[in-house]
Amino acid sequence: MADTPSGLHPAAFTRANSDPDRLFYAGRSDSSQMDVGARTAVSALYQTTLPASGIILDLMAGALSHIPPEASHESVIGLDVNKAALDGNTCLTQRIEQDLNETPQIDLPDESLDAICLCDGFAYLTDPLVVLEELNRLLRPGAPIIITFSDNFIPQKAVALWQALDAADRTRLITLLLDRAGFGDLDTGEVVPPEDLTAWNDTVHAVIARKKLAA
Repeated sequence: MADTPSGLHPAAFTRANSDPDRLFYAGRSDSSQMDVGARTAVSALYQTTLPASGIILDLMAGALSHIPPEASHESVIGLDVNKAALDGNTCLTQRIEQDLNETPQIDLPDESLDAICLCDGFAYLTDPLVVLEELNRLLRPGAPIIITFSDNFIPQKAVALWQALDAADRTRLITLLLDRAGFGDLDTGEVVPPEDLTAWNDTVHAVIARKKLAA
């Protein structure tokens, strides 16, 4: 069996549940695998990293985008496989119902986006390099992609490789694939819950990259 374009064996991206994602997620009521403290940390990261205005794509957005409510972006586009979740996401100005594992191509123009957010969704991509290459196409030169995740995931749908790695190696996997997809200016970090906040238990891991400027 040939390797995937990322150079990794296809078995690395198998999942325990093979039901179509549309059906699987339509039956779930949970909107996030992060606790409230982690979600607040993601919003704080967006506050400092997203451009002050412009067009933002929230990938695999679900019902809760973490974009700060005081942000004044021209448009926030949400893409998700779950239509009900998208309809309930009040942060969005445009909604795209799509399964990236079936159709990684996104019907948006080249270099039309000022930033892309992907929160707690990377674990479920069965061909992440193809998706990242598509996201690189959509971003304007110099624009950021912000990928965040916690240590929680849905085991039936997270790919085998993700489940086999620890947090540090998951971060390394993302940076490797971003590099192969043509991104640059990579940066990583994490936010650990303070000991005095018992309601916040989930560490937030982040990888930020930017579309390279034209030579």
